[in-house]
Amino acid sequence: MPNARATHLTRRGILAAGGALGLGAVLAACGDDDAKSSGSDGATTAAKSGPWTFKDDRGTTVKLDEVPTGIVAFTGVAAALYDYGIEVKGVFGPTKTADGKADVQAGDMDISKVTILGNAWDQFNVEKYAALAPQVLITTLFDDAGTLWYVPEASKDKIAKLAPSVGISVYDRQLTEPLQRMAELAESLGADMKATKVTDAKKRFEDASERLRKAAKARPEITVMAGSASQDIFYVSGTNLSIDLEYFKALGVKFVEPPEKAKAQGGGWYESLSWENVDKYPADIIMMDDRSSTIQPADITEATWKKLPAVKAGQIISRSPEPILSYDKCVAMVENLAKAIEDAKKVA
Repeated sequence: MPNARATHLTRRGILAAGGALGLGAVLAACGDDDAKSSGSDGATTAAKSGPWTFKDDRGTTVKLDEVPTGIVAFTGVAAALYDYGIEVKGVFGPTKTADGKADVQAGDMDISKVTILGNAWDQFNVEKYAALAPQVLITTLFDDAGTLWYVPEASKDKIAKLAPSVGISVYDRQLTEPLQRMAELAESLGADMKATKVTDAKKRFEDASERLRKAAKARPEITVMAGSASQDIFYVSGTNLSIDLEYFKALGVKFVEPPEKAKAQGGGWYESLSWENVDKYPADIIMMDDRSSTIQPADITEATWKKLPAVKAGQIISRSPEPILSYDKCVAMVENLAKAIEDAKKVA
């Protein structure tokens, strides 16, 4: 993926990518004053004292005199840290829906307790960010150029001057890698990785993965398509860049894979289809992008969609192209696909 890719994509293309690929893909609870944070299970994790060092996936090493508590993060990253008992002061990215409820990417966070610096693409209130006196900004990387996800191009230099940044790569690797990296980051911030809640979640994730491996092996005839819906276009995601699809494929799941030439228009992530051609690829199960920037299956009115065998058979499941990178949150997405394959009728 060319380093300059991000600057050549339209906002629609980016959001679309999100669906087909994993939204982001294409682009390049306030912390306590006493440095303690409370997890959703009520457990309290005391932050470590002394200097803090972390080497991120850009190869950048951030060094601070103390473990940061003034953390600002992309919403999905904040949600993952929250599951490990680490709370942030501010977030940016899809955090609340139009009706004020927590966005799917906010996970279990109480969004009333965090400062929202931007709730949509290209939104980031630099003044509010500065007022938080941030010690570190944490987000994901959807390319190999080190582009900080959801940090606006126009204000990235101003943002960079206020605090160092940490990037966790979710580009062209399997899900287990960023999961491990997020766990390492959480631990460096003071999370207790031996807590029962944490170890149980990892065990459940491993069990779910084994279940999916067995399901895929038992039902090799079942084909899965990863899709995302917008008003004019249906996006079919390829599997070779998205962390969830790469992992599922490695476990043996058979996916629809658009040819490289067709995916080129989407930076290698996806193929764009008109709704008239939504039946181009036969599939027994369709995984649909669950992000709020996309049209959800229940709201798709296109007649061509309703005629798809998988749709008529009710074999549609949700997909999280930008999964919250905690073991706890990734269990359900693995289990849902395993169950779908186990129960699927061969319809395509």
